[in-house]
Amino acid sequence: MLRDQLADIISGAVFLFIGLAAWSIAAIRRRSGVRIFVWLGIWSAMYGAMQLSESPAVLAASPRWLQISAPYANTSMTYLIVVVALLSFLELSLGRLRLLIQAAASVGLVIAIAAIGFFVFTGSNGNLMPYHHLLATCMLLVLTTVVAVPGLSRKYLVLPDRGVLAIGMLVFAIEALFANLAHLLSFEIPHILGHILDHLGFAILLFAFGYVALQLVFASERRLLSVENELAIAREIQTSILPRCVPEISNLSISAAYCPMTAVAGDFYEFIPVDQKRVGVLVADVSGHGVPAALIASMIKVAMQSVIPCAHDPRAVLSGLNHVLSAQLRRQFISVAYLWIDPENCKALYSAAGHPPLLRWREGKLERIESNGLLFGVLPDPDYPVCDLPIHSGDRFLLYTDGVIEPENASGDSFGDRKLEQVVRNNASRPPSELSDQLLSEIRLWQPASLAQQDDITLIVIDVV
Repeated sequence: MLRDQLADIISGAVFLFIGLAAWSIAAIRRRSGVRIFVWLGIWSAMYGAMQLSESPAVLAASPRWLQISAPYANTSMTYLIVVVALLSFLELSLGRLRLLIQAAASVGLVIAIAAIGFFVFTGSNGNLMPYHHLLATCMLLVLTTVVAVPGLSRKYLVLPDRGVLAIGMLVFAIEALFANLAHLLSFEIPHILGHILDHLGFAILLFAFGYVALQLVFASERRLLSVENELAIAREIQTSILPRCVPEISNLSISAAYCPMTAVAGDFYEFIPVDQKRVGVLVADVSGHGVPAALIASMIKVAMQSVIPCAHDPRAVLSGLNHVLSAQLRRQFISVAYLWIDPENCKALYSAAGHPPLLRWREGKLERIESNGLLFGVLPDPDYPVCDLPIHSGDRFLLYTDGVIEPENASGDSFGDRKLEQVVRNNASRPPSELSDQLLSEIRLWQPASLAQQDDITLIVIDVV
């Protein structure tokens, strides 16, 4: 008995091992591009398990519960293997072929569920086998044709190397056609030879499919590596356009914290030190994240050159920037805050465009100062009201983006203005750099450890000393 079934047992074990290996690759890589290996592993493992479950020698050596469940498992795998094969091809398909495969997989699933139900209640597993074979044959012909014809392959498949899969499909189709014709013509093929041909045809198809899957994964890895390298360069460029250090202004102590959510960010800040006694501070937040927002943020750096002569006038600064940038924005908006500080004359001027309020800590009280016009990109020439702020020694100002107040905890509660004000009050005696570090630490503690940073964060703390 064992000698007659040796080919089935060996092939079943090999295909089962290949399935486990494919799952291992998918588990190790854990990226969307390796989903094809999940289906490929299921496909191979099901084929191997079917060979083992149909072997009397294997069942004779199996536990009782496995012998009882083997017919049910075998019936399920027989009907479902076509569905799994179609889902594997779905990972390579495009356009209308993708819709056709999805529809065929749905039909195959309905047939499988009905056939399993018939087997459970009647003990017969052949009631729907003709429909199962018809679906498998039609889809095999369609897929083989699409893979074999270059024009169709380029239009409907994602294939880095069509030739290998085309050979595998043709060999499998020829073997299946030969087996079916032999059955129809009552031509008897020796049992062992027939099974060896079946296993060989499926193995060639499986390895051709696996080869294409590996090529897709490697191509995806190369693209990802290229993107990561480009993002690293983009981050270096973006870092170079930010101030390298805070300016040294008489009677001011300044700290700046900048924490991008991704490799590049949509936040931007700039200092305009007119001399050793006066400085303008700008903080901006571009809507969205990633590369598009970072490109707009880079444009702000260029636009800043046009408003340096009017750094003492927040209205002129914001109007000038909006005039330059509005024509370049495409369904994106920018919130901006600008603070002009003149410690020698004990005054500050503040204006903003749709930005979170300026915070001022004075004599144990925290004030929220709002002087907002419209976001950049809404209208070409809006007005930006200016707030005149007398300043005194001991005053503390905070300019920040909404990444400071929007992070949520596990309960979905935002860090918010109240928590921000609490941290500022509790650290009133600390220097600006320590307050910045403490606030960033509180934000990290507020968020669940498993949750990544939700937005870009920029924080400027200025003390009048």
